[in-house]
Amino acid sequence: MSVLTDLIYAGSNAVAGLTEGAVNDAIAKFGGDAKVAFPDTAYFLPTIYAATGVKVTKLSDLPACVGVLKSLISNKEDLGEALNAGLATAVGAEIIEALKYVASKNPYENESGIGFVPDPIIRSLGVPLVTGDIPGVAVVIGKAENAAELIPVVKDYQSKGILTFVIGDAIEQIAEGGVKMGLEFRVVPLGHDVTAVIHVVTVAIRAALIFGNVQPGDLAGLLKYTKERVPAFVNTFGALSEVVVSAGAGAIALGFPVIVDVDLGENQVPGALESVCDHGLTAKRSLELRNIKVKIKELPIHVAFASAFEGEIIRRPDMHAEITSDKNPAFELVIMRDQAEVEDHKITIIGEDIGPDAPVNMALGTIVEVSGSKMQADFEPVIERKIHHWFNYMEGVMHTGQRNLIRIRISNDAYEKGVRLKDFGEVIYGMIMDEFSSVVDKCQITLITEPSKVKDAMEKIANPRYDARDERLMNMNDESVDRFYTCILCQSFAPSHCCVVTPERLGLCGAVSWLDAKATKELTPAGPCQPIMKEGCIDEKLGIYESVNKTVEEATHGAVSNVTLYSIMVDPMTSCGCFECICGIMPEANGVVIVNREYKGLTPTGMTFGELASMTGGGVQTPGFMGHGRHFISSKKFISAEGGIGRIVWMPKELKDDVAVRLNKAAKELYGIDNFTDMICDETISVESDGVLNFLQEKGHPALGYDPIM
Repeated sequence: MSVLTDLIYAGSNAVAGLTEGAVNDAIAKFGGDAKVAFPDTAYFLPTIYAATGVKVTKLSDLPACVGVLKSLISNKEDLGEALNAGLATAVGAEIIEALKYVASKNPYENESGIGFVPDPIIRSLGVPLVTGDIPGVAVVIGKAENAAELIPVVKDYQSKGILTFVIGDAIEQIAEGGVKMGLEFRVVPLGHDVTAVIHVVTVAIRAALIFGNVQPGDLAGLLKYTKERVPAFVNTFGALSEVVVSAGAGAIALGFPVIVDVDLGENQVPGALESVCDHGLTAKRSLELRNIKVKIKELPIHVAFASAFEGEIIRRPDMHAEITSDKNPAFELVIMRDQAEVEDHKITIIGEDIGPDAPVNMALGTIVEVSGSKMQADFEPVIERKIHHWFNYMEGVMHTGQRNLIRIRISNDAYEKGVRLKDFGEVIYGMIMDEFSSVVDKCQITLITEPSKVKDAMEKIANPRYDARDERLMNMNDESVDRFYTCILCQSFAPSHCCVVTPERLGLCGAVSWLDAKATKELTPAGPCQPIMKEGCIDEKLGIYESVNKTVEEATHGAVSNVTLYSIMVDPMTSCGCFECICGIMPEANGVVIVNREYKGLTPTGMTFGELASMTGGGVQTPGFMGHGRHFISSKKFISAEGGIGRIVWMPKELKDDVAVRLNKAAKELYGIDNFTDMICDETISVESDGVLNFLQEKGHPALGYDPIM
């Protein structure tokens, strides 16, 4: 191993020297008190913070970190010691990249990479990671000798939903090869300097802090988490420099195998560092090393189909056709039928197909009829909501909304490749029979484009069905059912977290309702959603049940023994980290503030979303704080033990506007208050405590008259 360890140490020592010089230069130029921080993170310099517990905030903190870095480089002829030197390279890379943000607020503004990945993006990736929509994370670094051999590797990852980070000249190579890049396509360019690799390393490290409740300074716990729970791997292309080899050693120390496309001969480490010179086998071997199993669904359609395309935005100049309920009648409906009424795989188009003229504004009624011996009417909306995701998985198609408020855009490129309405029918049929085969035996699809017929079907078939469902849901509350459900999907990342899903409290990620959980139990009997019979009510106001406590304790392997369903102050439900919103108390206002993941500013607590989130995730209970979904805000059970929605005193304006209709309706029913959201402060009014209090007093906010929240 002497050649390999020599290369690692050479790279680590080089990075150590560069780092020390860069720190000294920065202090000389900006002064020791100059602030040093990555944008929109609560974890300081994440690698240093996670490994040592040190909170780097200013340049004068860095010389000591350089000392720690150098201490990791023993130069001993031992592979384990050399891997520690690789971790030193990671620390050096983090410092060098952080210094870029001292010199400029946006050092990547004119670069093809994005640089640092903020906390909210990592949290937004939590759900697709645990559901398998993102089955793994690839790091592609270097410059391929033949770009034509690199491009299929990246496209292969993209087609499988693998989140791929790219560093170096490979960025331009795959861009020139027509690979769509950006977070929305799950192929993310980070930067050209090899030190930019730290930005994917900190994604893995913050996953441990955010989801895994790994404590800062617990290096052994950190390395165990990244190795066992972050399904990442590294592919290098082209000649290996000493620094790249050293960076690879750091990846191996984190548990991420490295595949290189040069022959290392006897310097390979099976399972950790391997040569694969045939690029046709690169992806296959990489997935094998991380035991990533990807189920590819082959559909008879004219474009690629993968979760990687879900975030694709189609601008008007690139649009060939649009279906939008703003201009023409449009709806999507799933209906349960008797077996004799459904002809399997029948796709019927009534009206004109997508034509050659662009842009085309169309009406579209989508009626999906399913039958099955285990099918239930409650599963109709569960399947129906999946249409949104499935259409977005089509390359060149964008879908928003549901029911009779939808928008679909088809790009010029997708139309030129042959996308027509039959493709949409094939997607619906194929995915229903794949994902819902345990309850659906047969499925037929009717697509209507003639506006008068779409309108007629919407008024006579769809709207009455929607109304009947809404009436059922309105009459469904926590008291009207005999069971709740667990959801432990997130335990692959947050092993001590368990959601309790009730009719009035959906999962904190916003993606799992009580009906979803019920359907999941039917679809996957031994899966993440298991029933909790409502037994042994201890405190109705707080929402304490013996059966809930017992089930949660079992599901979290003893990490959590007591949980309340309706309180933020007493044993609140835990959070994994991928929550849509955070609720936290504001004692001086006798109420609570709610902040959503997308909001980047300060809240009246003096903390950002990220800072609040750092106290809330990882499966820990923090009285006074809890994660939750957007729709829970308007629930009558929202912190009802402390007085309910009348305690809400501040929200970002975007969130307030989004929930206004539902929240105002609930407030009217509960308190007789009209337009309650007008009484809630937001950042356009104030984020300062005094300003919020003045606003609440001016509006006569009910929270001011409640019993003290603490």
